[in-house]
Amino acid sequence: MLVAAAACPCPPLLVPEVAAGAAPELDTARAACTDALGVLAAARPDLLVVVGPDAGTCDYPAGTPGSFRGFGVDLDVRLGDGGGDRDRDRDGAGDGDGVAGRELPYGLAVGAWLLGRTGWAGAPVEGRGVVESLAPDACLAEGRRLAGRADRVALLVMGDGSACRTLKAPGYLDERAAPFDAEIARALGTADTAALRALDAGLARELKVSGRAPWQVLAGAAEGAAGLSGALLHEDAPYGVGYMVATWS
Repeated sequence: MLVAAAACPCPPLLVPEVAAGAAPELDTARAACTDALGVLAAARPDLLVVVGPDAGTCDYPAGTPGSFRGFGVDLDVRLGDGGGDRDRDRDGAGDGDGVAGRELPYGLAVGAWLLGRTGWAGAPVEGRGVVESLAPDACLAEGRRLAGRADRVALLVMGDGSACRTLKAPGYLDERAAPFDAEIARALGTADTAALRALDAGLARELKVSGRAPWQVLAGAAEGAAGLSGALLHEDAPYGVGYMVATWS
C-alpha cells in the first residue's frame, strides 16, 4: 500500500556539477527536494520505488548505475547506494545488483543523485522507468502494481511539467503551458488523484511534459490508500520548464 510519495523535477541541471555556474539558480528547488525526501523517510516505508520517464517501460534493480557523462560531467551514481561517486564504475558496470549493460535513464539518475545527496537509508530502493507514450490506463495499472509490492510503499516520482513556458523554452512559448502546469501543481499539492488521472496525454506530449506518465502512475498507486494529503513545496519555471515539488503523506 502507498504510504507516502514525493514528486520532484528531473532536469540534470538539478545536479550542481551539471549546472556549473548556473547552479545557484536551482538552490530553492534542491532544498525543496531535500525536504520532500524527508517526508518519505518519516513514513518509514518497507520499499521505495523511484519512478521516472524512460525510453521504455522497465525495472531497474537496486545498484543499477547511472551517470551524467552525457551532460559533460564525470559524475556517476548508483540507485540506492549513496549517490555520486567519481572514482568507480567508469564503464557503467560494477559489482552491484544492476542489470549488466543497462544504465539509469536521466530522470532516475537524478533521483538516485537526490537519494545519495540526502543519505537515504530508510528502505530498499528500486527503479521503474515508464515510457512517455504509456496510455493513462496502463499508467494506473503500473501504479496499482507498485503499491502492492510491500505493506508500506513510498514513491519518488520524477518528472517535469511543460517545456513551453517562455520564448526561450526548449519547446518555445505555448499559451496552454502555464495553465496546464498550474493544474498539475494544484493536483500534486492537494493529492487530487482524479485530476492526475484526467491529464490529457496528447496535450502533455505537445507541451513536452516529461512527468505525465509518472504522475499517472502515482495516481494509480494511491487508489487503495486512505487519508493521503498533499503539500506543494515548490513551483517555478526556470528556463521555461515547469518544475514542481510536492509530497503526499
